[in-house]
Amino acid sequence: MNEPDPRQGAQTAGPRREVVVGDHRYLLLGTAHVSRASAEEVRREIESGAYDAVAIELCDARHAALTNAGELAQMDLFQVLRQGKAGMVAANLALGAYQQRLADQFGIEPGAEMRAAIESTAAAGLPLALIDRNIGITLKRVYRRIPWWQRISTMGALFASLLSSDKIEESDIEKLKEGDMLESTFNEFASESAAMHEALIDERDRYMAAKLLAAPGARHTLVVVGAGHLKGLAGYLEAGMDAPRETIERLDHVPPGARWVKWLPWAIVVLVFAGFALGFSRSTGLGQQMVVEWVVINGALSALGALIALGHPLTVLTAFVAAPITSLNPTIGAGMVTAAAELWLRKPRVGDFSTLKSDVTRVSGWWKNRVSRTLLVFVLSTAGSAAGTYIAGFRIFGQLFGG
Repeated sequence: MNEPDPRQGAQTAGPRREVVVGDHRYLLLGTAHVSRASAEEVRREIESGAYDAVAIELCDARHAALTNAGELAQMDLFQVLRQGKAGMVAANLALGAYQQRLADQFGIEPGAEMRAAIESTAAAGLPLALIDRNIGITLKRVYRRIPWWQRISTMGALFASLLSSDKIEESDIEKLKEGDMLESTFNEFASESAAMHEALIDERDRYMAAKLLAAPGARHTLVVVGAGHLKGLAGYLEAGMDAPRETIERLDHVPPGARWVKWLPWAIVVLVFAGFALGFSRSTGLGQQMVVEWVVINGALSALGALIALGHPLTVLTAFVAAPITSLNPTIGAGMVTAAAELWLRKPRVGDFSTLKSDVTRVSGWWKNRVSRTLLVFVLSTAGSAAGTYIAGFRIFGQLFGG
């Protein structure tokens, strides 16, 4: 069933599908996350009084971000760096910035339909279920599922989206709720990266279906999800699950990385030290030359990354000094050292946290805001150090075995 509810007539814009599982009825309402019409439609549906529960495509973390305006102001940036979460925080900001940029064109907040669902559900005194998987787990599972080269291209495409100045018409956003266009879009996406599609879309469809089936207390539930999840979620609900709670636990598990990835940094350290030893065994001059090249190449590229991020001059110097050392110690990265230096030298102000979400919607804002600039220092100095490690390593072995 994919027809408008006759109670709403021509006002209903979003695709919808009703699924009956035993005594429970689910009305799946597909929305566009930056659509004004979607937010209004969600509010109308809840206020109709036809439902005894509401479920929405949010996890605890995204719900907190949407309802707690001061969440970013409470972020301990040093703790983020120490826990190795700086890259993920930067990726989340980039994702949010892209959605915010679209939303700014139409004068509506990103996730306005979810906020409408939260507010209307509370006003109606109905139970609210958060059925999506934690965004951090989803991103980690995507990271684990795709090859290293695709990780680089994906991050590049994500940040490149911030540079785009293309305008999108609101009518085009509304068309994104038409099932055929969405299905063809995701089919094309799957052909390019089936693993990414599974982790981002299919797994979450299964997860949300499992969450609904694991706690079916309500008789008639309104389920507010992005329109791209409509078909998959309906399919999993209709197919049923023997053990939904086990499905939830399985999809919440982050698989460990490949062993060779874990040991690769240590292998590089051993090879570099072996190269130094072999170089000194041949001649003191050759050994010294290789050490100098290691320091200069590794340090200079990491410092260049910090410089591109407009880090403090002492942060740039820190990158040059730290990168050649941290590259030989896989337990700590150059980015953590340089970002910590930047954080100490230019402590973010309260205003930087309060304007962070809006600042990162503009390319210049990433460099203007002290919080996002610290994250840029981390990402770019880390990338520079990584590049320097491989370039310097190849030069060392080129001099030893290049003839």
